[in-house]
Amino acid sequence: MAPSMHEWDPDTNLFAHSVIGYAIERLQLPKDTRWGALPADELAVVLRPTITPTGVGGLEALRVFRDVLLPACRPMDDPMNLAYVPTAPSVAATMFDLVVSASSIFGGAWEAGAGAIAAENQAIRWLADLAGFPDTAGGVFVSGGSAANLSALVTAREVARATRTPSSRWTVAVTEEVHASVRAAARVMDVDILTVPVDAHGRLTGAALEAVLAEHDGDGVFAVVATGGTTNAGVIDELDAIADVCDARDMWLHVDGAYGLAGLCSAIARERFRGIERADSFGVDPHKWLFAPYDCAALVYRDPAPAAATHAQHGTYLDAVDRGEWNPSDYAYHLSRRARGLPLWFSLATYGTAAYTEAVDASIRTARAFADDVASRPGFTLLLEPELSVVLFTVDGWTRDDYLRWSRERARAGVALLVPTSWQGEPCLRICLVHPRTQLADLLALLDDLAAPHEGRTW
Repeated sequence: MAPSMHEWDPDTNLFAHSVIGYAIERLQLPKDTRWGALPADELAVVLRPTITPTGVGGLEALRVFRDVLLPACRPMDDPMNLAYVPTAPSVAATMFDLVVSASSIFGGAWEAGAGAIAAENQAIRWLADLAGFPDTAGGVFVSGGSAANLSALVTAREVARATRTPSSRWTVAVTEEVHASVRAAARVMDVDILTVPVDAHGRLTGAALEAVLAEHDGDGVFAVVATGGTTNAGVIDELDAIADVCDARDMWLHVDGAYGLAGLCSAIARERFRGIERADSFGVDPHKWLFAPYDCAALVYRDPAPAAATHAQHGTYLDAVDRGEWNPSDYAYHLSRRARGLPLWFSLATYGTAAYTEAVDASIRTARAFADDVASRPGFTLLLEPELSVVLFTVDGWTRDDYLRWSRERARAGVALLVPTSWQGEPCLRICLVHPRTQLADLLALLDDLAAPHEGRTW
């Protein structure tokens, strides 16, 4: 007889312990695993026997995942994953993610998840305090920066609608360096984008914002999205001066800090975020540089009341929800919601906030040391001094094709993952450090390899 999905028997007990054993094994990130995507047809052959009327059993399904499917991915927590914005979840956060899944908590309404929501709110409070937000601030954990940006901008538009009717279309002011999710949010909302030029360092400045707004024909600009650490270059916009412009023109200021606002807990970089305390909302992704597993992003409002008025859903089946308590579903566009902030809370409670400061600062110090070495080496050019933990640099004479070839060879060899980007129209290499275990010596070995003749080389 086929095993029951909801009964616990000896076979289930063995399977459950095997899953926990795998989780412990995986957290140690075995060094002998070769990572990388496989062709879809190869994976289809492996997967074909798995979903059948009788199934293959938990142990066999786990074997397929462990031995075939996982190696066909690329772990985001590898200390030598230096592309995009990787992740480095703490052991406590990852293990507690298993607890959250096993606990079957609905994290949308206080009545269903009061204990979990209270703990999440404590973690939100820590972030709000780092930003200098008032005691009345509040927020919610969402799936990522895209959800945070969209929810904040929808709230901002509703606030603007309450006080004015524009003569032109609603518009959001951004720069070319803003994350792609902000432009995607504008498409979803059917609002326009007003692009503001950046300075020589890639920053949005208050002066440039004011100049563009003065020339803009229309009064529909309801929000400005500044960035607290751009994804491409780790650049922090001129937040204080931008806030001056927003205050004068009664515009919402949202700061997208999905990657960089983790630097608020840094003793080294915190001062660079001066002005964040004046924002109306900000987003930061703990699954990037605050050592939580996917998917965990925090959206924090200076005043959460307009967000609740914007996003709270109503219906006959929802009328019993107690609106006097904190219901996380009211503060973003979602309703169903996992208590995804709990792993961050558990990790903070386990290690303490000082450990977070130390870990973030470790990445910043490593990035700066790496940048100093790049700048001192013949044949390399450092494109800008790192503000956080992103470093952009070029190899003299290399084209984008050269960077791509080298990057793909090193990825296939399992050495490191870093991919080319561009800065001010010039192709370059980019590394993003978020893992405290990334060693400077390993990064310098990459420079040694880049400096060697690369035609026909293997690692």
